[in-house]
Parts: sequence; C-alpha cells; structure tokens
Amino acid sequence: MLFWHSQPETYHQQHANAGYLRDALAPFLKHETPQPPAEKDSKAPPFQYVLCAATSPAVKLQEETLTYLNQGQSYEIRMLNRKLVECTDISSKYVKSIVRVVFHDRRLQYTEHQQLEGWRWNRPGDRILDLDVPLSVGIVEPQVPPMQLNTVEFLWDPNKCASAFVQVNCISTEFTPRKHGGEKGVPFRIQIDTFAQNENKEYMEHIHSASCQVKVFKPKGADRKLKTDREKIEKRSFQEKEKYQPSYETTVLRECSPWPDAPSMNSSSSTPSPVYHSSPTPYSIIDGNASPDQQEDLTFPSCSDNLLATSSMQDTQQWLLRHRFSSFCRLFSSFSGADLLKMTKEDFIQVCGPADGIRLFNAVKGRCIQPRLTIYVCQHKLKGQQPPKSLGGDVYHALYLEDLTTAELTEKIAHLYNISPAQISHVYRQGPTGIHVLVSDKMVQNFMEETCFILNTVKDETSDGYCIVLK
Repeated sequence: MLFWHSQPETYHQQHANAGYLRDALAPFLKHETPQPPAEKDSKAPPFQYVLCAATSPAVKLQEETLTYLNQGQSYEIRMLNRKLVECTDISSKYVKSIVRVVFHDRRLQYTEHQQLEGWRWNRPGDRILDLDVPLSVGIVEPQVPPMQLNTVEFLWDPNKCASAFVQVNCISTEFTPRKHGGEKGVPFRIQIDTFAQNENKEYMEHIHSASCQVKVFKPKGADRKLKTDREKIEKRSFQEKEKYQPSYETTVLRECSPWPDAPSMNSSSSTPSPVYHSSPTPYSIIDGNASPDQQEDLTFPSCSDNLLATSSMQDTQQWLLRHRFSSFCRLFSSFSGADLLKMTKEDFIQVCGPADGIRLFNAVKGRCIQPRLTIYVCQHKLKGQQPPKSLGGDVYHALYLEDLTTAELTEKIAHLYNISPAQISHVYRQGPTGIHVLVSDKMVQNFMEETCFILNTVKDETSDGYCIVLK
C-alpha cells in the first residue's frame, strides 16, 4: 500500500529564503514576488522542479496550487541547473530522479493497490505514466518499470540543464466511486524523488523530493476547465478576487517527504528495472559444431526444466530469467518455487496482466507444446555400423514433427543416423506391390498419428548419399 506524506511547513521558510533561486527561475516563475536576502544559516533546497502547465485561478490563497492536465499530452518538467544553486555536496556525476503519479486523497491511498490493479485490468497494455523520450533533454538511461504503471525513472547531470516530458494517460474520473456523468474527478499528485550515488555506486542516497497537485481531463478538457475557472473568477468582486491565487503560467513543485518505496527506504528497490525500449532477453549463439541435442538446449528452455517446489528464491530467480520473465524478477524476488506453484491462474493474471499471466502460469505448471505429429521408426544399420542390442524385438525411435515437411523429416532421420541431411538424397515410402513412392510435403501431412515405419537405407548410385525407404 502506498502512502502520501503531508507537506512540511519548513518548505515555506526555505522557499522564502531562497532569494537567489528566483533570479535563475525568473524566465518562467513570473508569479514570485521579491523577497529579502537569504540568511547565511539557512539551507536552500538543492533542486527545483517546474511543471510547464498553468495553475488554476479558482484556488484560495491558503490552499495548495492545482494544475489541470490533458490526458496523453506531453508536459515538460524542468530540473534546475546545479550551478545556479551552487550545490557542492553532490559528488556523483549523475543523479537519479523517480517520477510518480499517486492519489492525493487519503481515502484512495489506502486502496491504491486495488485501484491500480483495476485500472490495469480495464486498460491492458496501457500505462498510467509514460516518459516521452524523444522530447526530453539531458536525461540518460530512461526506465519504465513494467509492474509500476505509475512510475518512470531516469538519470540526469545536475551540472547541465535537463527537461523530462511526461504523459499521464489516466483521467481523474476513472477513479470516482459512481460514474453517472458529471462526477468531480479525484486529484492526483506528481512527485519527484531524487537520489545520488552512495559509496557502493548505487542511487540510494536521498537528496530531494517535491510534488504538486494535478487533475487530468480528456484531451482539451484541461484547457476548457481552465478557461471556465478564469471566467468565474472574473465575474467575482474585487474583494472576492483577493481571496484567490492568480493563475501562473508554470507550476513549482513543493518540497515534501520522500516516497516510502524510495530506494533508500527499501533495499529491494535497488534491483535495476528493465530499461526503456529494452530488447528481448538474448540467448547464447549456437556453435556450428554442436550436436542437435546441444543446439536445442542452448536455444530454448527445455520442457524438463520445470520449477520445483524445493527451488529456493535464488533458483526461482534463475528460472524466471531462463524462461524470459526477467521483467518479473523484481516482483517475485522473495518467492520460492513452492510460492509460485501455489498461485492460481487468476492470481497470475491479476498480478502480471492477462498475456504475461497466462504465459507464466503455463510455464510454472510445466505445460509443454505438443508436437503436431509423432511417428515411430525402427532403425536398420548402415554399412559398417553395429546393429542395436536386441531387447526381445525391434527398437523404435520417436520422431516429433512440427513443420510437417519432407525437409524436416529428412533432418530428423539424418539426426537419428548421426549423418548430415545432405547425405540423404531422397526419402521414399514403400507402396502397394512394393513400389517406391517419393515422399512429398503433402504425404507427410497425411501421415497418421503414431504410425510405425521400418527404415531401410539404399545406396544412391547417382551420388555419394543414401536413399531412405519407409516401410
């Protein structure tokens, strides 16, 4: 469960004392009034974040600012240059900022997990918060945790200017208890937590946190709402107007407490999140001299590689990586094999989403893909080979076919004889009266399931290869 911290009163004192910040922010902080010089013993916040969206004029003076956003529209968040604040106590070249969209109302904070899971179920594949990387400037290693739909992360150099463009894809009315039309949407908060590297080169040393209150409307709805608020305020008397804040062109995020799930407060969060637009998990390159059995093991996880109830948490993590579930390693970091085996299909779908949930459920339960066709062949010896030991009858081998083509059948037979497929010139099937019928793709597709064949090898007189006859 996520928890929201109230804004500390010390912010107002720090904000009032940081006079030299206003000169740096003057181009986009026009609403600030001149303040007395800062005292020597006061410490200004190391960073300042500015959301480039206008605030509502329908907010009273003693209340927090409210900003309207359009769903899916990219909004710039400017990070103040470190040189302007002369912050010299940060030794790392980069700092890490985590941007979140969370609920403002405490009532919804207590049920935030259920609210977000319900949104995930109704909007499969969508995210609450996205990072518009092409428009962003000065950020590196952008990350979008797949299991945290309301969070994005990135690194930036405090010695240079940086701007991150974010998109909020949910609207405030999606979380109202009753939806009959005309409901008042719930407010959200955009919070930014910034961290520096510790002695272990991990971004876990908290530096600064700030947030602002927002409401999200359908496209162009925020512009209409802002216009309506301005018209209402203009109709009020001069005395009533003085009770309300003016509308500012930008929104300054107010300093606040760090988010409870921050890396410095939760050691498990130090696990790297999947990188934005990351490529699929690569597999090992197959050696050309490897045998077919070795190639199969190197290319795909074996069906026999099932998750066991005795698997430890470390074994479970390795199993998730081998089966291409690396994005869920962090989520199941404290799960053993027995814990995953106890989960139902509905549990996996609720936690991982419909597509990945079904895939992970099938992998955990050890459900293998059945071949399209299975045939049994009895191997006769080639010239110079020893016959197999007798077990009281002929020994048959199973061939599993997927493509149902002559080329695939030839490859399987060649593997059985431990020769190259190029050494097999033709494959025939013995028909009525002993005639030899050339095997085609159509014939393979019409083989009956679990048909038994006896393989005879005949030397091809026109080449150095062999002809295979199926009886």
